[in-house]
Amino acid sequence: MLFIVAALLLLGAVLGTVAHAPLTFSVAAGVVIAVWLGVFALRERHGRRRHPQAH
Repeated sequence: MLFIVAALLLLGAVLGTVAHAPLTFSVAAGVVIAVWLGVFALRERHGRRRHPQAH
Protein backbone atom coordinates (compact mmCIF):
# COMPACT_ATOMS: atom_id res chain seq x y z
CA MET A 1 0.00 0.00 0.00
CA LEU A 2 2.82 2.37 0.85
CA PHE A 3 4.36 1.65 -2.55
CA ILE A 4 1.14 2.74 -4.28
CA VAL A 5 1.04 5.97 -2.26
CA ALA A 6 4.65 6.71 -3.20
CA ALA A 7 3.88 5.98 -6.85
CA LEU A 8 0.92 8.37 -6.77
CA LEU A 9 3.05 11.10 -5.18
CA LEU A 10 5.68 10.60 -7.87
CA LEU A 11 2.98 10.69 -10.54
CA GLY A 12 1.74 13.99 -9.12
CA ALA A 13 5.23 15.46 -9.36
CA VAL A 14 5.65 14.18 -12.90
CA LEU A 15 2.33 15.62 -14.10
CA GLY A 16 3.83 19.10 -14.05
CA THR A 17 6.64 17.87 -16.28
CA VAL A 18 4.26 16.25 -18.76
CA ALA A 19 3.01 19.68 -19.81
CA HIS A 20 6.50 20.45 -21.15
CA ALA A 21 7.20 17.03 -22.68
CA PRO A 22 6.42 16.10 -26.29
CA LEU A 23 3.04 14.44 -26.86
CA THR A 24 4.59 11.16 -28.05
CA PHE A 25 6.61 10.85 -24.85
CA SER A 26 3.56 11.59 -22.72
CA VAL A 27 1.51 8.95 -24.53
CA ALA A 28 4.30 6.38 -24.25
CA ALA A 29 4.67 7.05 -20.53
CA GLY A 30 0.90 6.73 -20.11
CA VAL A 31 0.91 3.37 -21.88
CA VAL A 32 3.76 2.11 -19.68
CA ILE A 33 1.90 3.17 -16.53
CA ALA A 34 -1.35 1.57 -17.75
CA VAL A 35 0.43 -1.72 -18.48
CA TRP A 36 2.12 -1.66 -15.09
CA LEU A 37 -1.21 -1.09 -13.34
CA GLY A 38 -2.83 -3.85 -15.40
CA VAL A 39 -0.11 -6.33 -14.47
CA PHE A 40 -0.42 -5.31 -10.82
CA ALA A 41 -4.20 -5.83 -10.88
CA LEU A 42 -3.87 -9.25 -12.52
CA ARG A 43 -1.27 -10.35 -9.98
CA GLU A 44 -3.46 -9.19 -7.11
CA ARG A 45 -6.53 -10.97 -8.47
CA HIS A 46 -4.58 -14.15 -9.19
CA GLY A 47 -2.93 -14.13 -5.75
CA ARG A 48 -6.20 -13.75 -3.89
CA ARG A 49 -7.84 -16.60 -5.76
CA ARG A 50 -4.86 -18.84 -5.12
CA HIS A 51 -4.45 -18.06 -1.40
CA PRO A 52 -7.81 -17.19 0.16
CA GLN A 53 -7.59 -15.58 3.55
CA ALA A 54 -9.19 -17.37 6.50
CA HIS A 55 -11.59 -15.20 8.48
